[in-house]
Amino acid sequence: MRLKTILYCLCFIPLLHGCNELTKKTKTIKLAHGLDTKHSVHIAMLKMSDDLYKLSNGTLKINVYPSQQLGTERECLELLQIGSLEMTKVSVGVLENFAPKMKVLGLPYLFRDREHSFNVLDGPIGQELLDNGTKFWLKGLGYYDAGSRSFYSKDKAIRTPEDLKGLKVRVMESVSAMNMVRSFGGSPTPISWGELYTSLQQGVVDAAENNPPSFYLSRHYEVCKHYTLDEHTVVPDVLVGSTHFWNSLTEQEQEWVKIAVKNSVKYQRELWLDAEEEALTEVEKAGVEIIRPDKTLFSDMVKPIYDEVEKDPAVHQLIQQIRNTK
Repeated sequence: MRLKTILYCLCFIPLLHGCNELTKKTKTIKLAHGLDTKHSVHIAMLKMSDDLYKLSNGTLKINVYPSQQLGTERECLELLQIGSLEMTKVSVGVLENFAPKMKVLGLPYLFRDREHSFNVLDGPIGQELLDNGTKFWLKGLGYYDAGSRSFYSKDKAIRTPEDLKGLKVRVMESVSAMNMVRSFGGSPTPISWGELYTSLQQGVVDAAENNPPSFYLSRHYEVCKHYTLDEHTVVPDVLVGSTHFWNSLTEQEQEWVKIAVKNSVKYQRELWLDAEEEALTEVEKAGVEIIRPDKTLFSDMVKPIYDEVEKDPAVHQLIQQIRNTK
């Protein structure tokens, strides 16, 4: 009898092991963004997905939805807030409408150079800004490099701020961006990224502004033949999670996500430099005039913007902290 019991137990052990494998669940994380699949941010997100799957031993998986498949940046943020989407990538310019302190990063000529911007974003100031969205159900996770934004135009070349007078310039849904264009005499026109190519073609707007890879990968260079490297803003892309999603994770799962995000950010920043160089080379080959203006002509005209925003003591203090960062 005892032998039969032992044999029965030995036969049952593989079944128990099989049941454990069946009950092992994979949490699927939906990550949506509006960029092209060739963009360095998308490529870095795919690495993040692979890293997280390995770190979690297959229990966490990210599915990436590019090219506005799940909506515009604003729509994706709203989906995060109600818990219908786990993660997204948005520009700071859009995020400032949801996390007000973020607007400081949209100020023109705020950073001295790329190294200065990274020192700010990767330090306590950057973390404070990421945390600003938590009360709005948005968990800031990290900053991707989006380089510097510059103007590109369809018919009239922009060599000085005066050349912007009377031009309808597409901007993000950002108060900071709209104020900047007004300071140069232009007419800011918020239009979603996905609609911009057609809007430029049809003359809804005369110009736009963005970084070199976005200008190239969007194929806006087919319509706009003048690219002015005034580099007015350094507006990073921000990886954002829903607090509903974040709070559903265990401490160990949160740690895995943090590691995967950190690796992804580092990888994307390495890719970005090559992407910028390639973009400028390719658009020039396609007949785009690359203009390198005197930037002081532009930076001198944005002082009234600082005079206005610094009336808020908290913003004034934040700007001073950024400027004092080595």
